[in-house]
Amino acid sequence: MMSPMDVSYAVVGAGNGGLAMAGYLAYKGFSVSLYNRTQSKIQNLIDNPRIDLSGSIEGTGVLNLVTSDLREAIQGKDIIMVTTPATGHYDLARLMAPYLEDGQIIVLNPGRTGGALEVYETLRNFGCQKEVVVAEAQTFIYACRATGPQSAKIFSVKNEVALATIPAIHTEEVIRLLSGAYPQFTPADNVMETSLNNFGAIFHPAPTLLNSGHIERGQTFEYYIEGITPSIGQMLEKLDSERMKVATLLGVKAVSARQWLEESYGAKGDTIYEAIQNNPAYKGLTAPKGLDTRYIYEDVPCSLVPIASIAKELGVETPAIDTIIRLANIITGKNFLDEGRTVEKLGLKGMTASQILELVHSGEVITTSSEDEEVVA
Repeated sequence: MMSPMDVSYAVVGAGNGGLAMAGYLAYKGFSVSLYNRTQSKIQNLIDNPRIDLSGSIEGTGVLNLVTSDLREAIQGKDIIMVTTPATGHYDLARLMAPYLEDGQIIVLNPGRTGGALEVYETLRNFGCQKEVVVAEAQTFIYACRATGPQSAKIFSVKNEVALATIPAIHTEEVIRLLSGAYPQFTPADNVMETSLNNFGAIFHPAPTLLNSGHIERGQTFEYYIEGITPSIGQMLEKLDSERMKVATLLGVKAVSARQWLEESYGAKGDTIYEAIQNNPAYKGLTAPKGLDTRYIYEDVPCSLVPIASIAKELGVETPAIDTIIRLANIITGKNFLDEGRTVEKLGLKGMTASQILELVHSGEVITTSSEDEEVVA
C-alpha cells in the first residue's frame, strides 16, 4: 500500500491556484510536475523551476518538471491535480484520454457542478479504458493569488474541503493518499454532494448580472456587502431553494446557503441578505472590474446550467435559475445552455434519480429491460 508521503503529483494549470498548489507540494517535498498549455507563461519556471510562497505558507518549492507537454507532465504521476477553470475540464479530459495509466487519480480543484461526471464521461467517449479514478473537491483549498511568474501568495487555507470520487467506492482511498499533502480533505457521499453544494452557483452569477450597470461603469463597490441588497438577496433565496430541491430528489446531504454562511464564517441571519451583512469576512471584497469574469463565464455554464439541466431531467422546475441563465445569455450574447454542462455531456440523459445515484456510486448503471434482462447502460 502506497504511503501518502510517497505520492507523486502533476499539477495542471499554472494560474493563481496552480502556482500556489505546485509550489506548496514541492515545498513539502513531493515530486511535482507542472503543466500549462501556453509555454510562454511558464518559460521562467522552465528555466528555473522554483516557486516562492508567501502569506499563510512561507517557503520555496523546487519542481521536478515544468512543461507545456501534457503527456510528459502526467506520465508516471500518481495524482493529477487539475486547477484550471471548469470550462477547460472537457478539453483536458479529451487531451489526457490517450495518455492516462491504470491507477491514476484525477482531482478537480474544484469541480464546480458536474465536473467529475463530465470528465468521467469524456474519458469514456474518447476511448480511455484504463482504470482511472476521477475526483472533485467542493471548493479550492486556498484563497490565493499569483504575485509573479514564479511566486504566489496564499492568503488562507480552508480547514475542511469535501471531496468525492467516481466511482464513490474509491473516495476513502483517494483521501488517504492526499492526506500527506492535504489532511483538510474530508469524504462526501458522492460527487452529486460535492457538485450540488457548490455555493458559487448562488453567490456569483446573479449578483454580478444584477449589478452589471455599476460593474460596466467601473464603479468600485463591495461585492457582497453593497452588491447584495434585500431584493437581490431574495433572488438568491429562490436560487438556493431550487438547488436544494434538486439535491433532495437525489438524496444529497445539501447545506443551505444560510447554513453554509453560518458554518463557514459564523455569519447569522434570518435571510441570506442579513447573514451576508453580518459576515466580516466579506468586508472589503470588491466587485469584478468588468463583466468578462468567471462569475459569469464559468459559473453559469458549469454551475447553473448543470443544475437546471439535471432538474429538467428529473421533472423539477427551476424558474429562478432559468432566469439568471437567460439574462446571462442576453447580456453576453452567448448561449450557455448549448455551451454548458447538460445531462448529455454529463452522461445522465434519460436517467432517473436512482440511476444517477447508481452511476456515481459504482461508475456504471444497470438498467432493467422490459424482459427483465440486465444491461449495462
